[in-house]
Amino acid sequence: MSPRKKPETFTSLRRKLPRLRNKLDNVCEMFLANLVMLSEIPAPTFGEEQRADFLSQRFAEAGLVNTSIDDMHNVVGIYPGQGDEAERNNILIVAHLDTHFESTLDHSVTVTPRHVIGPGVCDNGLGLAVLSTLPSLLQQVDWPLESNLLLLGATRSLGRGNLDGLRFFLKHNRLPCCAGLCIEGVQLGRLSIMSVGMLRGEIVVTVPETYDWTSFEARGAVALVTDVVRRMMAIPLPRKPRSTIVLGSIESGTSFNRMATHAVLRFEVKSESSDIVRATAADIEDICIELTSESHAEVALNVIARREPGGIAFTHPLVRRTRGIMKALDIPLTTNPSTSELSMFIESGIPAITLGITGGEKLNSLREQADIGSITTGLAQLLGVLAAIDRGYCET
Repeated sequence: MSPRKKPETFTSLRRKLPRLRNKLDNVCEMFLANLVMLSEIPAPTFGEEQRADFLSQRFAEAGLVNTSIDDMHNVVGIYPGQGDEAERNNILIVAHLDTHFESTLDHSVTVTPRHVIGPGVCDNGLGLAVLSTLPSLLQQVDWPLESNLLLLGATRSLGRGNLDGLRFFLKHNRLPCCAGLCIEGVQLGRLSIMSVGMLRGEIVVTVPETYDWTSFEARGAVALVTDVVRRMMAIPLPRKPRSTIVLGSIESGTSFNRMATHAVLRFEVKSESSDIVRATAADIEDICIELTSESHAEVALNVIARREPGGIAFTHPLVRRTRGIMKALDIPLTTNPSTSELSMFIESGIPAITLGITGGEKLNSLREQADIGSITTGLAQLLGVLAAIDRGYCET
């Protein structure tokens, strides 16, 4: 980082935040409008182009410089700082563009006095609304920053996307970044500073056409995938380092009276230890090989994504200052590890955190529900963290 001038103390910055929050009521209507428009544009992973085009238009309308869409359809724009151009730092703020919902679904959004309701409003319409509203917000509340803000709407973050959009951007970006902020819609109070080790995969069970249904060991795909689950749950995992197997979904079968010939189990292995992730993955692969041998059906493990554990310390100045900002705004603190964009910052050696903007319920459903009342608190939190980074309070 370049040496920073500190025109005020961190304590005086914290004292400004409750008053700043009151000013943000004037921009809440704009924020909600952006949230609705962005959320109503379908953006399944690998199909984010239409939403990317819209966000790019919003960046251009806000006067961001060097607005562009790259080969991965990431959208980037630069909000110039007010400091000396040669000495400006760059703060990268990222929110993912894609959602869990297919484009064939109804993406209509409903706004009530207390909530915004619709598919993907929490994950991650809220984060994208932050990116599209932030330039106007900084100007309207007169919150000057010396640093440049690199605003990035990242594609291919979820599921099979494997964070490929952000990975591509970080690989090709030539502007050095002093810090990163990952914006997730919910929950307000979330402060992720660590990425856990993770393996995301699917187990595909296929019963061949030549399968001998008269064999003593004959079983359909549903029974086989159930056996996979039973054996996976029997894998011993330690309490420390914290480790778990998450069973995400099972797809199989077509009717009551027909043996299923195909099944898919989707899962994640998570651990604070990369060794445990690797060992557990090896155990799962052994289960698949053993069941294939026993049943004469094909039980195959496909690995979709991996993450290595890492992060910054709870005592890192960026974390300490963020905690102080949350306390000044009476935001309850929750520190849970992440498997999202944060891991890419860790790999790139950029100190970064993940923040939530507001409360939410019914996540990953067509009736995702974002709380309106706490949005201004979440935005004040964000502006406080940006100011703390900009003024050098988060430097080691």
